[in-house]
Amino acid sequence: MALSDLGFDAPMLVALHDMLDFVDDAEKPHHPSRAYIRDTKAMKATPADIVEYPNAFHFVVDMPGLKPDQIKVQLEDGNVLVVSGERRREREKEKEEKEGVKFVRMERRFGKLLKKFVLPENTNLDKICAVCQDGVLMVIVEKKPPPEPKKPKVIEVKGAEHGEGGEGSHEVKTSRGTDEGDAVKQA
Repeated sequence: MALSDLGFDAPMLVALHDMLDFVDDAEKPHHPSRAYIRDTKAMKATPADIVEYPNAFHFVVDMPGLKPDQIKVQLEDGNVLVVSGERRREREKEKEEKEGVKFVRMERRFGKLLKKFVLPENTNLDKICAVCQDGVLMVIVEKKPPPEPKKPKVIEVKGAEHGEGGEGSHEVKTSRGTDEGDAVKQA
């Protein structure tokens, strides 16, 4: 059953929607806020694809009906990519209804569009770009180059000559005694 069948017309529905779209700060702490519920619904209703390439991640998000200046792309908490926008109901419909035009069906989605992505550790947060074309937003996040494998530290081995007892040389004796063959010198 549609609300229009109950006698609600489009301007009244828009006004009702706008009245209920506020954030209620006086709600009890154990109940989710309206903003939280609205954001959760928006995240579920905003389709997105994530494609991993060898050198970057591509986030493809459908943002129908939005112009590039109506879309926000930002980083939160250091590594959370947030894409948001809002598609509002056209106010022209109210004018048309006053002139006798009646909308028989309104199925297109309007409201908040939102998607959040937790970026992996290997992303370069300084190299993020976003492009919107034909209602499809593509955010490209480059990866950091893989760390170079650690090379073993090379320690030069110096030869010890017999009979030298200069500074820095140490004589190590074995438990059998002090035979000349048993003595080892370290430089």
